[in-house]
Amino acid sequence: MFGKPFFLLSLLFALALVSCGDYQKLLKGNDNELKYEKAVAYFQKGDYYRAEQLFDQLIPVYRGTDKAEMIYYYTAQGYYEQKQYILASHYFKRFTKNFPKSQYAEECAFMAAYCMFMDSPRASLDQTSTYDAINELQLFTNLYPASTRVEECNMLIDQLRGKLEDKAISIANLYFRMEDYKAAITSYRNVLKEFPGTSQREVILRDIFRSAYYYANRSIPARQAERYAEALDAYNSFSAEFPESTYLRNARNLRDNILKVNPNLGS
Repeated sequence: MFGKPFFLLSLLFALALVSCGDYQKLLKGNDNELKYEKAVAYFQKGDYYRAEQLFDQLIPVYRGTDKAEMIYYYTAQGYYEQKQYILASHYFKRFTKNFPKSQYAEECAFMAAYCMFMDSPRASLDQTSTYDAINELQLFTNLYPASTRVEECNMLIDQLRGKLEDKAISIANLYFRMEDYKAAITSYRNVLKEFPGTSQREVILRDIFRSAYYYANRSIPARQAERYAEALDAYNSFSAEFPESTYLRNARNLRDNILKVNPNLGS
């Protein structure tokens, strides 16, 4: 009545139930050798979730034995394949600590750092894990200076530092938009100090000048002359370093406004 497709679906469902039942029996059983064999088989088939459940049971059982090394290795790799990067990094670190002379020690040390890199969030979010990732990647390069992975580590560090730079600039820009010009000046200068090779140097120097101008413009009369002088210093730094800047025209207009109010500053 229902035809062949219904029969096939029913058969697949029945096989799935049997398979699930067998797996539950395996989990609850005491045959650790069989659990290890099946866990490896699940791992090799890409069924990392089932493999992890079995390996979790086997870690304390085989601690100190020859199988322990591969159980930790499979566990770390399984969490990585499931994109559970914090857990994966944890197990890769434990592997390098427990098996420092293993043929997989360098790989796992790198993967512990790489998982931290993968866990680093976008620039708009808190960057604590980004700093952690940079530290882990730097640690790897210190431990394995001759490794072929050092170049990749340096590239990853550059990417992470670029994210931190974007975050720092966005905070400075936010202060500027909020018209907290004093905080903006400090933030922009901190960006230049922390990231001296930034590709945004021209824009940042321009924005330091703009912030200094508006900060002086809104100051009490007794402080304006001093702060306009500081703004002119910022303009001179910007114009000297980027004399062909497309932003210079607008910057000159602000400078001219300063000199109109304070002609003595132009002498």
